Amino acid sequence: MASLKKNDVIQAEIEGMTAEGSGVARHDGMAVFVPNSAPGDIAEITIIKVTGSYAVGKIHRLIKSGSGRCEPDCPSYPKCGGCAFRHMTYAEECRIKLQRVNDAMKRIGSLDMEAEGFIADDNPDRYRNKAQIPFGSENGQAVFGFYAERSHRIIPFADCKLQPEIFAAIAQSAANFINDTPNDIYDETTGKGRFRHLYIRRGFATGEIMVCAVVNANGLVREDEFVRRIRAVSPEIQSIIINVNREKTNVIMGKQCRTAWGKDTIQDILCGVTFEISPLSFYQVNRAQAERLYLKAAEYAGLDGSQVLFDIYCGTGTVGLAMASKAKALYGIEIIPDAVKNAIHNAELNGINKAHFLCADAAEGTRQLRSERIIPDVVVIDPPRKGCSPDVISLINDMSPDRVVYISCDPATLARDVARFGEYGWQLEKYTAVDMFPRTANVETVALLVRK
Repeated sequence: MASLKKNDVIQAEIEGMTAEGSGVARHDGMAVFVPNSAPGDIAEITIIKVTGSYAVGKIHRLIKSGSGRCEPDCPSYPKCGGCAFRHMTYAEECRIKLQRVNDAMKRIGSLDMEAEGFIADDNPDRYRNKAQIPFGSENGQAVFGFYAERSHRIIPFADCKLQPEIFAAIAQSAANFINDTPNDIYDETTGKGRFRHLYIRRGFATGEIMVCAVVNANGLVREDEFVRRIRAVSPEIQSIIINVNREKTNVIMGKQCRTAWGKDTIQDILCGVTFEISPLSFYQVNRAQAERLYLKAAEYAGLDGSQVLFDIYCGTGTVGLAMASKAKALYGIEIIPDAVKNAIHNAELNGINKAHFLCADAAEGTRQLRSERIIPDVVVIDPPRKGCSPDVISLINDMSPDRVVYISCDPATLARDVARFGEYGWQLEKYTAVDMFPRTANVETVALLVRK
């Protein structure tokens, strides 16, 4: 095998894609990962990094474009690092994501089957209902944008195609306020300065917007003026919050919130259920696609009003509460106390008295319910990216539900866990891929497992 060296220039064709959205070429048997490339591209590639098993390169000259390549429609792409596929058509992005899920099932799960469908987004732009916008200083003026990939260098933007246009208008109003007042920008290196981030949330069904200023202090200088300027952007703004974060940390939000004007929370409606959203509560970023994913999960669950439903890793209860009307009883398990409080409140808000939420890790909570002889007919699991622990899979198997509906944000860990369920006699009956985060590399999957 001929060895590659840094600064070598090779010619190669992009044959596949990584889970992070980089193209994959091969040179003398070695994988070369090339960001911002597309399948079918033939290019001269400059090698910028070499390890014992792979190399990383960048396109020096594009000789031939792959069939799915297009001109990016955002001036900040790819510098800001928010999108991975804006140099491809949306159809090509969906093809790549579906292939990634199917490949994981074959390669990791050892299953000879494919997804029964792919749920693409009808509106792959402007779908985000949440933005965390960092602020910085440039030539003495406040600037906002997104961090460049793997750095804390701010790439300014006039607009972001993933967000509603009003978010940029709100951020610009905040920047103007900072420039016109004694409020200075937080400096990560010194830990000094006041204004850190602007955090915006929107209820797409209700139109309500929450604006949250994250500050390294108890509040803003001339806070009344901040409220007046932000309110002037749009009547949809119903809540203005001050979040205090005095910690020298990369964590964006502090634990202390204070309402400067308006409501403490905003509301949104998902699958007919009203959810109250606070600054610190979890809520799905893409409401439209979350509804479609939850409806598919409900279809797989097959509830008819007679079954007990367990929602493991339930978060603020969105999945289980969306299905609760067709369940005999709902039991949610979640380890984060604030999320459990939100789930209980959301159940009360909607008059769902058959829902019960338990604050515990997945394994402990499952054991506790089993010790109380509460046995599920259907289990829904929506674990973090690392997937389910073997303990949780074993405990679910011991409870012998009729069905397990698995919602996954990582095809690789889903395929691994499907194989682990298989060791207990479960089989994957069907699965569907869902594009929850268009233009990024992430893809969701909902799968149905039944006993053989």
